[in-house]
Amino acid sequence: MSEVHAVKDLDTIKLVSHLLNRTFGQQIADIWDLGLNLALRISDLLSIRFEDIQGDRLNIRERKTGKIATIKLNDKALSIIDRLRRDNPDHVYLFQSHRNRWSLNRGPRPLSRCYVSKAISMIGEEVGLSLGTHSMRKTRGYHLYKNTNDLARVMKMLRHGSEAVTLRYIGITQEDVDRDFVELEI
Repeated sequence: MSEVHAVKDLDTIKLVSHLLNRTFGQQIADIWDLGLNLALRISDLLSIRFEDIQGDRLNIRERKTGKIATIKLNDKALSIIDRLRRDNPDHVYLFQSHRNRWSLNRGPRPLSRCYVSKAISMIGEEVGLSLGTHSMRKTRGYHLYKNTNDLARVMKMLRHGSEAVTLRYIGITQEDVDRDFVELEI
């Protein structure tokens, strides 16, 4: 599996959302948009149930770490969730699969991460970036770091244990550090 990257350009973020909607439909675009705003791993994002949302908070146990993530939802996330709830009142999951033949014989299931991964990867090829499901989380971390220059804050949001992991994860390279030294003269 090749390494995927954060989307560093804000216009490209919007373009990816538009292309996902146009090519794969609103549900996949919503995954991208909500994923950018929640910074969860794809397995956690797809497993969100409507009952996990209490008011303006999402409470979920992360599968990888077992840690509880309590996330205050911003206006964009709340808007997406409200629309999903309104459009799909009988759904258990935010991103519930309703297209496969097995869903008729089984209980509700979320979309598969494989399908979402393929969709995001295809759009990444179209825009010339190496994208995957982790790109949403990396993008959120990258832009928080660029807006705040507070690595500890990014580490806390991503629930990482080391600065080195976080810097590598969000794609801050030596080239970026060098540019910061050149551009900031005191």
